[in-house]
Amino acid sequence: MDFRLDARTKAAEMALVVALLVVGATSRTAAGQERVPSFPSVASPLTPRGPLVSPAVPVGSTCDCHHPSCGSPGQSGCVKCMRAVDCADLCGREGRWSDMRPAAFDAYGPGGYAGPSRFAHLGEYRLRPGDQLQIIYLITRRQDVGEYRLMPGDEVLIESIADQDLTRGTLERGLAVQPDGTITVRLLGQIPAAGLTIAQLRQLLEARYKKLYDDPSIDVTPVKTNTLAEDIRNAVGGASGLQPQALTVTVMPDGEIRLPGIGGVCVQGFSLAELKKEINLRYREWVVGLETEPVLIRQADHFVHVLGQVRSPNRIQLDGPTTVLGAIARAGGHLPGGNMRQVVIFRRAEDWRLVSTMLDLQGAVLGKRPTPADEIWLRDGDVVIVPDKPIERFDNWAEQVFSSGIYRLSPINIEVR
Repeated sequence: MDFRLDARTKAAEMALVVALLVVGATSRTAAGQERVPSFPSVASPLTPRGPLVSPAVPVGSTCDCHHPSCGSPGQSGCVKCMRAVDCADLCGREGRWSDMRPAAFDAYGPGGYAGPSRFAHLGEYRLRPGDQLQIIYLITRRQDVGEYRLMPGDEVLIESIADQDLTRGTLERGLAVQPDGTITVRLLGQIPAAGLTIAQLRQLLEARYKKLYDDPSIDVTPVKTNTLAEDIRNAVGGASGLQPQALTVTVMPDGEIRLPGIGGVCVQGFSLAELKKEINLRYREWVVGLETEPVLIRQADHFVHVLGQVRSPNRIQLDGPTTVLGAIARAGGHLPGGNMRQVVIFRRAEDWRLVSTMLDLQGAVLGKRPTPADEIWLRDGDVVIVPDKPIERFDNWAEQVFSSGIYRLSPINIEVR
């Protein structure tokens, strides 16, 4: 054996090891800063552009992930940079995993359970049967248009300089307008007063008394007015004022509510602002100084029905925005025999006509479609059906025909020799 050749071989191996150590070691730049060597990442089949979580970014380095905290150290001294598919970047088309870009996927950190405030579920809520409303009554004692006109229950003080005996009522307790709209005065008897202003009533009494006096000098002073508004408020909350001046009503199946004084009001499809305007206009036709404020205190229950190849077919209450996969998950998830390529949705439109569609959610369930277009929001009253797979239907048919049908009636015996 040639020991010199063996020595040269070992020397070459040692030189190779040293060279690898030098290449892999941390090199120094001219400014004396450390430079960490970069190693190529192994791409996943689903993520050809790189892994979901890239290596930690050293403090002080820059990153293109648009994370709000990039450039400043986190609690662990480094920033987490992630990649994701954002449908906002896809111009309406369905995304693929190859569309992943740097994104602030973990911007909220441990506060992600609360999440962002997001946009409102609806631009404007419209009332529907089953909604519960609270109508708050306010006595404003204000009339915006025209002069006040007397109504039954109001009280006035009638005085005359010519004859003190013509005085009727006091400032503490005036002469009341009767339910028939009249008042009773000395020498004249019943005089119509309801619907007249204070000035018109004074002129009427002045003209009637001039037949008896040269200068009656009649004066009319309002003592108690707007009693109808008080009566409505008392009917709602009681005369003591200790109860809330509000009425709780439920929208009936015909879309109406009933309120004291004005009766039935159709509210289905109204927003709260439209309902407030409608009720106040109704009251303003015959009473002044009364305003209402409707408040939605409880929505009608919203349900969807999930049936077919799911673990727990059931009626599911919608407590918030819910997608098709979310509803299937709340029904216990789909069974192995469920055909997620042909999920059927039955929906009733505004005029109760039936509209249906078929969704392909297989790719979403298998994790192959990051932004599936078929993952839609459900609407109140939707019916979600997860049908059987074709092989499942064939198995059921074969069991009914052979196991439970013909074979049970006349078993076939086959002898093998």
